[in-house]
Amino acid sequence: SLFKKLFGGGGSKPDAPSETYKDFRITATPIAEGQAFRVAATIEKEVDGKMRRHELIRADTMQGLEAAQVASIGKAKQVIDEQGERIFR
Repeated sequence: SLFKKLFGGGGSKPDAPSETYKDFRITATPIAEGQAFRVAATIEKEVDGKMRRHELIRADTMQGLEAAQVASIGKAKQVIDEQGERIFR
């Protein structure tokens, strides 16, 4: 339903924007907070034959869902560039 899409919070959803970046799978998972959305994403990668997962949640909030999704993927890319596979430790 529309309300689940807008206010369902984090977690991977089939309609959530995602992309592959440097062999990491990023899925935007902004969290609804009142009229704003907290920047959040799931970062996944297979490491040594095991799927690893990191939940990224930032303090940043955006006024629109689409803006939060774009920002979430951007922040995830930044974390990947800075930390690489160390995010899974």
